[in-house]
Amino acid sequence: MNEMPPPTTATAEPRNSKLAIWSLVCGILAVVLSIACIGPLFAIPAVICGHIAYSKIKRSGGAITGDGLALGGLITGYIGIALIPVIAMLAAIAIPNFVKARDTAQKNACINNLRMIDGAKQQWALKYKKENTDTPTKVEIGVYLGRSGGFEAFKCPKGGVYSINAVGAKPTCSVPRHQLPE
Repeated sequence: MNEMPPPTTATAEPRNSKLAIWSLVCGILAVVLSIACIGPLFAIPAVICGHIAYSKIKRSGGAITGDGLALGGLITGYIGIALIPVIAMLAAIAIPNFVKARDTAQKNACINNLRMIDGAKQQWALKYKKENTDTPTKVEIGVYLGRSGGFEAFKCPKGGVYSINAVGAKPTCSVPRHQLPE
């Protein structure tokens, strides 16, 4: 029987560079996780591992392979680094818009509460035949508000304090610009 001798170091197959593999893995993670703003944590190691792996592969004389993996890691790592200013610009645009949208939503919720308080005040005035100068208490209009907890259940989302005021005047909130339209 002709059996093959075990491979010697001279006939051993070249092996892939582990640094090249890590470079590619980190590079892919850098690009994918750039959305979550943690891409640079992976992009920089991808570039470093890619450069080290690429130089070791070239010096190995064919004993180590994976130059394509190292190149892929370098490319994706540099893309991950290039995305840093793009993500920063998007954040600079998006964050003020999110803050403005939140403030608008809080203002609208407060105005809705003021409308409900005004409606309850008007129902109270009609039922008890009150004048425009009469002012109901929180307990008196709480019955007409339709929420358990009555008037105390109504809170300004921005922390303002509601004033019921007289029947002829609109209820108000202590937060500026949180007011019923004229």
